[in-house]
Amino acid sequence: MRIGLLGTGPWAGITHAPALAAHPGVEFTGIWGRRPEAAEVLAAEHGTRAYTDVDELIADVDAVAVALPPDVQAPLAVRAAEAGRHLLLDKPVATTVDDARRVAEAVEKAGVASVVFFTLRFAAPSAAWIDERAAEDGWFTARADWLGSVFTSGDSPYANSPWRREKGALWDVGPHALSVLLPVLGDVTALTSAQGPGDTVHLVLRHASGASSTATLSLTTPPEAAGVTVEFRGDHGVSTLPARGDGSVVSFGKAVDALLTAAETGVAHPCDARFGFRVTELLASV
Repeated sequence: MRIGLLGTGPWAGITHAPALAAHPGVEFTGIWGRRPEAAEVLAAEHGTRAYTDVDELIADVDAVAVALPPDVQAPLAVRAAEAGRHLLLDKPVATTVDDARRVAEAVEKAGVASVVFFTLRFAAPSAAWIDERAAEDGWFTARADWLGSVFTSGDSPYANSPWRREKGALWDVGPHALSVLLPVLGDVTALTSAQGPGDTVHLVLRHASGASSTATLSLTTPPEAAGVTVEFRGDHGVSTLPARGDGSVVSFGKAVDALLTAAETGVAHPCDARFGFRVTELLASV
């Protein structure tokens, strides 16, 4: 599969580009970015071509991987899907319900494959743990705490991201929490929230299974207090998210594998554009 990369920021450089360059099942066709000079540098690092015209890149590939702000990603994803290209998207798919719906509908109309890179759904230890918990009944409640220090540590490569500055933890790490809670406890039937300090937000969720959960999301946590915890409690006792074993490059490679499989078989992946649309719906309701 010929894959092109849209985006040249830190996440593209740290994760997407090296994973695509190393993957044996794809041809890393090229890179387009809103800053042509950055595309030239990143393409040279990974032995591929820099494009100055996004539509030219879309025309030359079978699929696009996107590492762009969500409100830039969504319209380009629609254009690529309408051109018959498979999509490997980042979370959140979009920050408005209408934009996320357009992406999902474009994917379905074109009959292309789509995968949204919710990191923990593709990292081996956490992905296996989520699948195991989803196969078990009797979960009573859960909590997901995503307490990041992106804006307080002083050394994060994502601290200057304009969309993260504007949207905060709800939209940056909220998708991660939902991507773990929903496959285990079911869809959300009721959702309330409360604002905390900084960009911190607390969610209380009721699920289709009858279970309830909470999520605490922040990018302004003091560095000494930062960390990620997910915990399910029920008939099986207490089960806690395992430590992260894979780096983001390996995990993104698994997402590429998932896209290849979905494209070959025609079977939608659980983390497809339709699931990404549902996550956007829930976050927008907050």
